[in-house]
Amino acid sequence: MHMDHATAVQIPTFEDIRSAQRRIAGAIRTTPVLTDPDFNRLLGCNVWLKCENLQRTGAFKFRGASNAVACLEEAGVEGDVATHSSGNHGAALALAAANHGRRARVVMPENSSRTKIEAVRRHGGEIVFCAPTQADREKGLAELVAGGCIPVPPYDHPDIICGQGTAALEFARQCGDLDVLMTPVGGGGLISGTAIAAHALIEGVSVVGVEPEGAGEATLSLQLGQRVTNFRIDTIADGLRAIIGTLNFQIVQRYVDDIVTVSDGAIVEAMALVWQHFRMLIEPSSATVVAALLANPGRIAGRCVGVIVSGGNVDPGNLPFDAA
Repeated sequence: MHMDHATAVQIPTFEDIRSAQRRIAGAIRTTPVLTDPDFNRLLGCNVWLKCENLQRTGAFKFRGASNAVACLEEAGVEGDVATHSSGNHGAALALAAANHGRRARVVMPENSSRTKIEAVRRHGGEIVFCAPTQADREKGLAELVAGGCIPVPPYDHPDIICGQGTAALEFARQCGDLDVLMTPVGGGGLISGTAIAAHALIEGVSVVGVEPEGAGEATLSLQLGQRVTNFRIDTIADGLRAIIGTLNFQIVQRYVDDIVTVSDGAIVEAMALVWQHFRMLIEPSSATVVAALLANPGRIAGRCVGVIVSGGNVDPGNLPFDAA
């Protein structure tokens, strides 16, 4: 499917996600699922971590980018690709493009983390910096598209959503008796694909999204019954500083059971906890799901909870907690 958003109106099916899995199988890693008895006792439930921080480029985003570029190949659409990103989607698209002999140009906010800027460049991406607003990101991308690049949106497109949904498809096969499945929520690509796949594969599962209080527009959108597009975003979770996409919100309304918010303080506490129990450095965006478990112990007591750890692209020299 061409990356023209005008065509991006139909909600993907589970079969579309299965097709995406077949399409990207040779490019992505099947990431491990981890659990820890002490961690479970602390949280009062059985938690399984799907470690997308160990995916190529360090985040789940490589799934969606790989599927999107592969779909361009199938459709015979040639040319370089472009996107806007706080980092993870940019690095993912850079590598996915390189795998298919293309170049990627990435519009990034000038306050993006050094680690993520380096990752985009390391995987062959060319960065165009912009002011840190959604409008400036979209304007920068529009200029690249006017120059002949093919836009590959970070989350608001069926090909991206289907690629991200392959993580839940794997998860269901690795740990199929989940009561609850949780993911972070930014633009909504991961939660959208996860919800479609999970409801097709895991009987009775509840799909719950988590976002920072300072980027809680998806929660507000659900409460109001319409997509909120004007929200002052301020959070440590740089990967979640996005407004939920149009198609993504439609899917969330239909398939997601709830979205909850957590504080930045709780996110930092969760990062430290995962480091202590698993010796994994995960980025703040990933830690939202663990923070939600810490904040709502009664809600998930004794249940089997799967969480998708979305990424691990954090600067080890600039951690918000003491990792000694």
